[in-house]
Amino acid sequence: MKQDIFHAIADPTRRAILTLIAVHALTPNAMAEKFDMSRQAVSKHIKVLQECELIKPEPSGREIYYHFNPKKMQEIDNWLAQFRKIWETQFKQLDKVLSTIKKQKK
Repeated sequence: MKQDIFHAIADPTRRAILTLIAVHALTPNAMAEKFDMSRQAVSKHIKVLQECELIKPEPSGREIYYHFNPKKMQEIDNWLAQFRKIWETQFKQLDKVLSTIKKQKK
């Protein structure tokens, strides 16, 4: 079953894993060393991230390195962009109201 990308990034551990491997690829063991949890628990998080394609495995000899997939993260940014425009418009309107109130107090 393919995981929902928003479900995947909702978990703070998975966001931390994404942050770690955004810098450089890591093996599951290297990731597990960064967290206060078992290797199996980290593997479950890796599985969710891999199922929604936020990370990609790359075998290298006997190890598997996981790489960050920026193209998939772009999907999140594209979804947020529609709201960003709304927020920016609302903030501009709020700035105008606050500016008007400030001028009236003078």
